[in-house]
Amino acid sequence: MTTRAGFIALIGEPNAGKSTLLNRMVGAKVSIVTHKVQTTRARIRGVAMEGDSQLVFVDTPGLFQPRRRLDRAMVAAAWGGAADADVIVLLIEAHRGITEGVERILENLGDVAAGRKVALAINKIDRVQSDVLLGLTKALNDRFPFAETYLISAEKGYGTDDLRKWLAAELPESPWLYPEDQIADLPLRMIAAEMTREKLTLRLHQELPYQLTVETEKWEERPDGSARIDQVVYVVRDGHKGIVLGKRGETIKSVGQAARAELEEFLDRKIHLFLQVKVRPNWLEESERYSEMGLDFKDGN
Repeated sequence: MTTRAGFIALIGEPNAGKSTLLNRMVGAKVSIVTHKVQTTRARIRGVAMEGDSQLVFVDTPGLFQPRRRLDRAMVAAAWGGAADADVIVLLIEAHRGITEGVERILENLGDVAAGRKVALAINKIDRVQSDVLLGLTKALNDRFPFAETYLISAEKGYGTDDLRKWLAAELPESPWLYPEDQIADLPLRMIAAEMTREKLTLRLHQELPYQLTVETEKWEERPDGSARIDQVVYVVRDGHKGIVLGKRGETIKSVGQAARAELEEFLDRKIHLFLQVKVRPNWLEESERYSEMGLDFKDGN
């Protein structure tokens, strides 16, 4: 049996649907999906099997114009993920078309993709008419020599099977890189922290979600098969702590309940989740916080 294995980088603007596509390809939730942009901070790897091929997806942070250290580290991680991959998939939102952000990505893609095949996946195709799709497909292929173009809906699953089959055939011959039943190479502690951060992101508004981070401080296995997980939510100022806690602690309580329910479903066992909120004014400038997120602190310079 000839086996294939390799890394596939999903790149695109924030909110283009990369995390949704990753979760669709893997068949499980390994990357957080919210309606807010810039939610994927680390390069999350999800592993999918297609025939005799093992597809290792790298869901990169969205590519955007960076303003802060965290932004710059995220953008560096995204391009780094593309440069390390065997195949690249550029995701474009059908209804937004060729934005300024897409223009910037196309300008840089040639350097990063040297010697690699790049597929174009136009996502959210249910939002536009077919003539718009045809025009967008032509315009993008005129700008860059994409190996293949796929019209997909990551959310509904249209076209994703064809994309996965093509990717499986394009990967190099290689032994599998992970055990067959493994779906992600993130430590469970980080997956648990990401799940809680997703619930916070969905509950909170404006800038606050990008000024907080969640870390799993303790993971204790219990004799009855359950686990106790202690997490800390770091915010940059006292006012933010009040927002995260909510009136009489209602916000953090509902976030904890939602995160615990999802963790129990993901891990298939009982979870005891305890959340604390702490103020750390400079967490955005602390290298340890970046390491926890799988980012390189130096890339933020």
